[in-house]
This record gives sequence, structure tokens and C-alpha cells, in this order.
Amino acid sequence: MITEELKKLYCTYTGHEPGTIEELPSSGSNRRYFRLTGTPTLIGVSGTSLEENQAFLYMADHFRKKGLPVPQVVAKSDNDAFYLQEDLGDTLLFNAIEKGRKTSVFDEEEKQLLRKTMRLLPAVQFSGADGMDFSYCYPQSEFNSRSILWDLNYFKYCFLKATGMEFQEDRLEDDFLKMADVLMRSSSATFMYRDFQSRNVMIKEGEPWLIDFQGGRKGPVYYDVASFLWQAKANYPESLRKELLKEYLDSLCKYQPVDEKYFYAQLRHFVLFRTMQVLGAYGFRGYFEKKPHFIQSVPFAIENLRQLLQEPYPEYPYLCHVLKELTELKQFTDDLQKRRLVVKVTSFAYKKGIPEDSSGNGGGFVFDCRAVNNPGKYDRYKPFTGLDEPVIRFLEDDGEITTFLEHVYGLVDASVKRYMERGFTNLSICFGCTGGQHRSVYSAQHLAEHLNQKFGVQVNLMHREQNIEQTFKAKN
Repeated sequence: MITEELKKLYCTYTGHEPGTIEELPSSGSNRRYFRLTGTPTLIGVSGTSLEENQAFLYMADHFRKKGLPVPQVVAKSDNDAFYLQEDLGDTLLFNAIEKGRKTSVFDEEEKQLLRKTMRLLPAVQFSGADGMDFSYCYPQSEFNSRSILWDLNYFKYCFLKATGMEFQEDRLEDDFLKMADVLMRSSSATFMYRDFQSRNVMIKEGEPWLIDFQGGRKGPVYYDVASFLWQAKANYPESLRKELLKEYLDSLCKYQPVDEKYFYAQLRHFVLFRTMQVLGAYGFRGYFEKKPHFIQSVPFAIENLRQLLQEPYPEYPYLCHVLKELTELKQFTDDLQKRRLVVKVTSFAYKKGIPEDSSGNGGGFVFDCRAVNNPGKYDRYKPFTGLDEPVIRFLEDDGEITTFLEHVYGLVDASVKRYMERGFTNLSICFGCTGGQHRSVYSAQHLAEHLNQKFGVQVNLMHREQNIEQTFKAKN
């Protein structure tokens, strides 16, 4: 039925039948997409909601008139149930940055696509809003308190309750109302894309093009920034997120003055709100509709939430209590443990061989401490190890070990930071000296304490020749 209707539409527009009709993979909506090959090749769309179709058709026409990169609609059925649009190809931005997403190391080409996309966003928000008739927007013409509470309750019913957590609904609703008040401080006449993320941007000839904007409405600029930069599976490291945010603000300045301090303060409320909204969507699409990629996205959104809650939101005390408890549920902490970095630090004697990396990665650092002045050449230090006060005092008074470790910290800190950002789970660091008793023991002990304190990672420490093991547990 659908393919027949699209074929008729294609024939009416081109005067001939398409070569083939192939259905494309669906996403989170109930809309279905088909590629109709021929001269020209077009994308056919079937949407069950006429109001949603009409919103897209109006916006696509309006945006093209404003010079924005959106697909041209070339034909539509009389009832707006079917339409044909320009074929932008097959490259989603989400797929174009796949290597970066999987490793958290984005190359220059990937970064450039992301920069272009962030610079484009203010044009969509301001030029797109210019002259727009927001009454076409579906299901809401603007971002308001009612739509905020819909999304918050979407999170409550489709995700929070699905976990089996107990909470006081009245107190949660009180904080929902407070959040609505905070978010509504930012009302503006700009266009809010609402689902602005890398799956809804296509790359054609190296430039970003916009798709799936039919849920847009009048609303504040913060929402789309939060939606894009904190997209759960995009896996942007914090350094790249800051860089892209600066690109956005530089572009935003062309349209309005920017108070950066206020912008950042307000943005974090939208990031929290958007994170809850997408968890609601993941709950509904994943737990209820059984769509696997939404379930796979849950741990990433939970980790975003975990990071956000490290800085308090005093406006919503009970909500933050519930969210923190949510991130500590066993089903989410178990997954976190699988992806959390564990550093193994070992001291050893070179004459007994360099320790093997039991994780199987075969990497990491091996530091040679033998250039440092050796307390072991003095009889009075031979009964002691690098854990004992006499040896510690000797090494620190001498000073060579302090300079040595400063260089070690610089190298290892950089690797630990990147390993954490990239989701790596094992790093091995070894310190060797002549007997594995003084210098290597001191160095391994101090590095283990330093890493646990600075990064909160679990460190498994082993002084091999002393037969001493110690575990520094991860800090939540």
C-alpha cells in the first residue's frame, strides 16, 4: 500500500516509474522512509500523523526560503500522508564521526564536521524563526511549562518507575515545578529544533544538512545546545565539548549579545532536563517497544547524569537525591564497573624480570628508577623498604626521586585522563630498581596514591618482591 502510493507520486512528478523502491532503516519515530531510484533518485516518506507531516512540509519550505540546508520536498499527496524529498545520500553525521565516538579521539576531519554543525545551529535558531508561523508546529507551538512537565513525567513514568525505584511522588513533582520555572526564565522567540543531535544531521559533500526537524517549536537556544553536545552515544570528551561550545557562542554573537557566565549557568539546567527527557525516550522505546539501540544508549545517558550531579543543583534537592540514587542502582553500576578504568601499579627488581601485563593488553609504562640515588648501598637502610620512614626521608631529602616522579606524573596523568575519556579499562605501570625494595617501592606507592586521589580510579598496587598488595578503591 505505502510503496504503491509513493510509486504513484513518483510517476506523477517524473512521468515514469522508479527503478526500485527500498525501505530504509527506521529510527525512533513511526515515520517510514523509502529510496526510489531513477532519474532523479528521491526519498519517499510515509507518516501516520498528518499534523506532523504538515509541520515538516511547512518547515522544510520555510527553511529553504531562508537559505538553510534542508532537503527540498518535490511532491506530496493531496492528504499530506505521503511526500517525496531530495535524497541527501546515506551519511549521517553520527556515522561520519564513528571512529571518534568509539575511541573518544576525534580526528581533524571529524572535528571540522562538528564545528560546521555547531556554527550552523544559531542560523537555524534565528533565521529559521524569522517569519515562521509557529502555529504549524506539532504537537506544541512553543516550549512552555506544560511541555516541560510532559517531558519530566515521561521520564518519571517511562524510565524511573520502570527501574522499580521507590520515591515520593509529591516531593518529586515539587522539584519538577521548580525546574519548569528555571527553564522558563529563558523563553525567547527563536526556533528550537528539539531533537538536534548527530543522527538528525546528514553530511553531503562535506557539509551538514538538517533532517527530522518536524518536532521543532518556538523555544530557547539552550535546549538544542544541550541536546547536541550531551547526546548520550556521541561520547564527546569534555575538551571537545568545550571547543564546540565556543564555536557555537562565536556564531551566536552574530545574532545577539552573549553573557557567557549566564549562558553557562543556564545551560546546565537544560542539560539536566534533556538528559532526563532522553532517558524517558530510551525507557519507552527500549523497555516497552523493545528497540535495542535505545537500551544500548541507557548506560551512556546514566553516565552523563552521573557527571552532571557532581556539581550540585540546589534548586532541586529531592530530584537530585532521586537521580543520584538512580545512578547507583545495581543494574547501572554493574555496567559502569565493566567500563571503568583500573590501573595496576607494580614495583619490581630488574634482576627478576619485568612483570607481565595480566590484562593481555601488553601496554603501559615501565619506569627505570635506577638513576635515582640508591639508599640500598648504605647498610643502615638495608632492613627497610620504600614504605618505611628512614628510606622515605633519605629519598626526599636527596630530592632526585621528587624530580623523577614529577616527570612520571606528567606522562601518566595525561594517559589516565585519555584512557578514562575513551572508556579503556586497564592500564599497567611498573617501577623497577635493583632489588625492588627502596626506590621502586617508594615510586609505586606514591603514584598509586596520587592517581586514586586525583582521578578517583581504582588502583591495584603490588610490591612484587616485598609480597605486598593493596587496593585503592574507585571513588564515585
